[in-house]
Amino acid sequence: MDKNYVFVYGTLRRHERNHRLLQNAELVAEQAWTKGELFDTGLGYPALKQSETGTVYGELYEVSDHELALLDQLEGYKENAQDNLYERHKRTIYHDRGETEAYVYTIASHNEGMLRTPIPYGDWRVALFEKEQGNVLYYAYGSCLDDERFKLAGADHFFQQVVGCGVLDGYTLRFTKWMADGGRADIVEEGGVVEGKVYDVPRECLTYLYRREGVRSKLYRPALVDVSVNGETLKNVLTFIVVEKDPETAPPDHYHEEIVRGGTGFLSDAYMAGLKKHVETLEK
Repeated sequence: MDKNYVFVYGTLRRHERNHRLLQNAELVAEQAWTKGELFDTGLGYPALKQSETGTVYGELYEVSDHELALLDQLEGYKENAQDNLYERHKRTIYHDRGETEAYVYTIASHNEGMLRTPIPYGDWRVALFEKEQGNVLYYAYGSCLDDERFKLAGADHFFQQVVGCGVLDGYTLRFTKWMADGGRADIVEEGGVVEGKVYDVPRECLTYLYRREGVRSKLYRPALVDVSVNGETLKNVLTFIVVEKDPETAPPDHYHEEIVRGGTGFLSDAYMAGLKKHVETLEK
């Protein structure tokens, strides 16, 4: 029997209201993406329009025939029907381990009048997060472990509240963003563990973070992850992930020093030793 792979981008994602339909499904990749345009319908859920331009982020699951039937019901889809809310197509889904052909629910062409506002960054969960009020939990795993550049930018007052050492399971720290002087840090969903600092920052700090991470120029994108601090899981913590990953390159000395300075005495000794060994390997 063929496996059913499904890419979800809206209310079926983790911590969203319809995720219960996937609670027993196998998560293949929580950082997955495909081509298309994502819109807010104004009805409490997004819709994906088929397109070869734009990028939409979501999660990839392997589902049973029964689970797929439940998704069809939710999405208002019946095979060969003329009045479907969504259509179900197979599209190429990209993730850090490669590519997978998966089902995607896209808005039926006769319902495109429902499409209202384009969703920034092609990420529904980030769009919801940006509409919230109050402080933000921010997960730093690279140079933002250190406060030297915070001080130079006059932004160090944003980062005074440190929640603790955050452990991110299922990811590895890599240096996949090529710059003229060397690589920049990234989290890659290929197994392993990444350690970092979880900050509690005021929402106005996002302007600084988005600028520093090059979000407008698509160097990094905002994403939400779950991290563990002292055994407690913190949900929907903001972090930043490289958009276009390059072959891994050793970081420049000044950048590596920021990570080491910020992580020493805060992240585990074993993790710091592994980081040092990895950078030494890249430098050979």
